[in-house]
Amino acid sequence: MSAFTQQLTAVPAVAFDADLITRLDRPGPRYTSYPTADRFSDDFGYRDYLQAVAGLRTHGSRHPLSVYVHIPFCDTICYYCACNKIVTRDRSKAVTYLSYLKREIEMQGQLFSGMNRLEQLHFGGGTPTYLSDAQMGDLMSHLRRWFQFAPDADGEYSIEVDPRTVSPERIRTLRQQGFNRISLGVQDFDADVQHAVNRIQPYRQTIDIIDAARSADYRSVSIDLIYGLPLQTRESMGRTLDLVTAANPDRIAFYNYAHLPQRFKPQRRINAQDLPSPASRLDMLALCIERLGAAGYVYIGMDHFALPDDALALAQQQGRLHRNFQGYSTHADADLVACGVSAISAVANTYSQNHKTLDAYYDCLDNNALPTARGIRLTTDDLLRRFIIQMLMCNFELSLAAIEQAYSITFATYFATELAQLARLEADDLLAIDEQWLNVTAKGRLLIRTICMVFDRYLGSGSAGPRFSGTI
Repeated sequence: MSAFTQQLTAVPAVAFDADLITRLDRPGPRYTSYPTADRFSDDFGYRDYLQAVAGLRTHGSRHPLSVYVHIPFCDTICYYCACNKIVTRDRSKAVTYLSYLKREIEMQGQLFSGMNRLEQLHFGGGTPTYLSDAQMGDLMSHLRRWFQFAPDADGEYSIEVDPRTVSPERIRTLRQQGFNRISLGVQDFDADVQHAVNRIQPYRQTIDIIDAARSADYRSVSIDLIYGLPLQTRESMGRTLDLVTAANPDRIAFYNYAHLPQRFKPQRRINAQDLPSPASRLDMLALCIERLGAAGYVYIGMDHFALPDDALALAQQQGRLHRNFQGYSTHADADLVACGVSAISAVANTYSQNHKTLDAYYDCLDNNALPTARGIRLTTDDLLRRFIIQMLMCNFELSLAAIEQAYSITFATYFATELAQLARLEADDLLAIDEQWLNVTAKGRLLIRTICMVFDRYLGSGSAGPRFSGTI
C-alpha cells in the first residue's frame, strides 16, 4: 500500500449514533441540485435554455462537457423502483425513441459546436442495456459525430447495467464501444427479498459480469444496494454484504428505500407489512458502515463508499469532488447536457428538464425545438447557497472566509438566521463552527442532508414535507 493510499484510509470514519439519527432524521432533499427539481418552473423553456448556451459562448466558456443519456425502457418492473421508466417488451418503441433521441443529440451538438469537448458520459434509465448491441453502437457513433470525446485515459464514460440483461460478451462489447466505467444494480442477494421486489438475480450471474468487466479493463466497477426492502433483516443484509465485499467492487452505493406508493405506482405491489421497522433499518445501516469500513472502503458521503484508490476517493481528498443529478462526480467544472425523456441539464447558471412523457418529448422535436419542459435560472443567492451545499456534501467543510471573499458578503450577517440553527446542530455534535470554518463531525456526516437543509431557503419553515424521503 502506498503512502498516499495509507493517508486516504486515515480519513476520519463516519460515526453512527442511532439515537441522534432517530431524533434528527426527517424528510429532505438529496441535493443533486440546488435549487431542487421541485422548484423548477414551467415559465422556463426552450428559449431560456438557448440563452444560457449563448451566454457560455459570449463569455468564451471552454468548460468540458458532461453528457447524460436517458434510456427509459425496461423488460420487467422492479416493485421498489422510483425512476422514470417505461416497462415494455415491444422493441419497436425503442427504435422510435432512438430516432428522436439522435435528433436531440444532433441539436445539442450544433448548439455546443466549438465548445463540445466531452469528458464525462453517463447512460442511465430505465435500463440502458435494453438497447441491442447494434443500437448502442449506432448511438455511441452518433454521439461521437456531434461531440469531441476526450481520450479513453482522460474521460469517464459510464453505463448502468442490469446484470440480468447482459452476458459477459455484451460487457466486452460495451467496452469496445467506449464505456470504461460500469454500475451494476444488485439491491440484495437474498432470494426472498428478490422475490418480494420482483427482481430475481442470482449471485453467480452478477459475479460473471463483474469478472467480465475486469477482464475487459473497465476502470471502475460499482454496485448498488438498497436497505429497507421487504423481508430484509440485519442477518440477511449481512450475508449480502459478505458477498459484495468478497467481489471487491471499486464503489458501493447503499441506498435507503423510500416507500412512497402514493407517488410511485410500482411500490403499491409491495406488502407494507413486510417492510423492516425503522430500528431494523438503522441496524442495517450500522452494519453496512461497519462492514465496508472493515473491508477498506472510504465513506464518500450520503450513501456512497469507494476503495481508497478509486477516482471518487481521490477527488474528495484533492477537493475536486462534485455532486450532480447522477450522484457524486469527479468533474466539478463541467456543464451537464442531458438528452432523453425527463433528463435534466445544468448549463451555466440554469437547470432545465425535458418533458416526462414520450408524446410531449416527440412533439417538441417534431417542431424542431429542444424538448425543454421546465427549469430555473439561478439567482446570486441561489449560486451562493448551491456552492455552500456542494462544499458540505462533498468535502464536509466550508471556509467562511472564502465564501465572504467570493460573494462579497459578511457570513455572520447574511446567514444570521442559519447560524442560530447551526448552533443547535453544533450542540448535538454534528458540526463545529468558528469565525473561519464550518467542519462537519464524524457524527454529522451521516446527517449531512440535515445540515445542508439549514441553507435551503426554499424549505421555509425547515420542514420539507412528504415529497422527499428521510435524510437517513
